[in-house]
Amino acid sequence: MAENESKGLKILVAVDEGEESMYALSWCLSNIVNRNSKDTLVLLYAKPPLAAYSGFDGTGYSLASNITLTMESYRNVLAQGVMEKAKRLCGQHGDIKVETVVENGDARDVICAAAEKLGVDMLVMGSHGYGMIKRAFLGSVSNHCAQNVKCPVMIVKRPKSTAENK
Repeated sequence: MAENESKGLKILVAVDEGEESMYALSWCLSNIVNRNSKDTLVLLYAKPPLAAYSGFDGTGYSLASNITLTMESYRNVLAQGVMEKAKRLCGQHGDIKVETVVENGDARDVICAAAEKLGVDMLVMGSHGYGMIKRAFLGSVSNHCAQNVKCPVMIVKRPKSTAENK
C-alpha cells in the first residue's frame, strides 16, 4: 500500500445520467480522493447499445437511414453532457487529476472490463436502490460488478433524505 500512496491511487468512478452516480462521485471526492494528491480519478460512462430495429417499420415502409445516425448522435451528446457535469463536480473539489473514458456496451460488461484493463485500485459506483422485485427484473449493475471485478468496490447509496429532497 505504501507504493500506491507514493504514486497515488487510480480510482474508477462509473457515471451515468442518474443522480445516484453523481452522488457517488461527490462522495468519492469528499471521502476517498485527497485534494491536490497524486490520485487519478477515471470517470467511465457506458453508452448503452443501440436497440436492434429491422429496416422496416410496422407498415412495411423502409425506415430512413438517418434514424440510426440521429440515435447515435443523441447517445454522443448524452455521454458528453454526463462527462461535463462530472468534470465540473471534480473541479469543485480542488486540483484532482481526472481522465475520462466513454465505451459502448452493457454497463455491467463495460465497467468490469475497464476496471481490469485500466488496472484500477478501486471502483466506486452508485446504487439505484431498487427493491428486490425491480432488481430481479432489471438486474443490478453494482452487484454484478462487485461480484466480478478484482479490485475493491465501493457502492455508494444515496441517503433517503437526499433522494427525497431532489
